[in-house]
Amino acid sequence: MVRTIVIYGAALALATAALQWIQYQVWARSHAYDLYLALMATAFLGLGVWVGARLFRRPMPATDFEPNVRACASLGISNREFQVLELLAGGRSNKEIARALSVSLNTVKTHVSHLFGKLEASRRTQAILRARELGLIP
Repeated sequence: MVRTIVIYGAALALATAALQWIQYQVWARSHAYDLYLALMATAFLGLGVWVGARLFRRPMPATDFEPNVRACASLGISNREFQVLELLAGGRSNKEIARALSVSLNTVKTHVSHLFGKLEASRRTQAILRARELGLIP
């Protein structure tokens, strides 16, 4: 009984695969231009990503970077705010920063808000750009 079911199941699977292959062949012949266009678009997309990655690669920052402590002191940035700023520059979310520093999410939000005020920024990207301009982060 089981052997018969397995044989019929295999036969139906092969028949379904054959019908799908035939349907694909008919579709490929009737839509050859679309298929060619899709393949060319995929190839150019891959080429563009590869060229973009090669041309716009950022150089690795030097490991001997020393933050500008005078600017940090003149702006009144605390050590904890500086840690938050470094993690912001690393692309971390508030939740990830809170976990990394073992503080609450509200504390992180407060530090980020203070950083925005001290760096005269309204967004994370502006704060990071301003901190880089001042030499606070690499």
